Amino acid sequence: MTAFVRSLLIAAALTGPLLAAEPPKVHHKTVKVGDLDIFYREAGPKDAPAVLLLHGFPSGSQMFRNLIPQLADKYRVVAPDYPGFGHSSMPSRDKFNYTFDNLADVVEQFTEKVGLTKYALYVQD
Repeated sequence: MTAFVRSLLIAAALTGPLLAAEPPKVHHKTVKVGDLDIFYREAGPKDAPAVLLLHGFPSGSQMFRNLIPQLADKYRVVAPDYPGFGHSSMPSRDKFNYTFDNLADVVEQFTEKVGLTKYALYVQD
């Protein structure tokens, strides 16, 4: 056993385990926004500062699967799937206008439904 490994073992015995605590649980939820079912991933304390993660095109909240647990120890992290993406409703183009303005309206309604009134926004693309 090298001196370095021995010092790590001694430090671990004195300070606790070398491995980090269990990562925060990521919850998979759905909320109704108008006629749409909007799927989202959420983790972290409800009373913590919030971070809203908006995915790029063509993607979904799955792109944040590794980031969410890293932020969730200090933040409430919420990552929805846009309509037509991921696990959210996928209405036909004749029933839903897939424009930036309409998606922005859905996201605004979504934030109200899940109780996000103040948040940092991370936008991909």
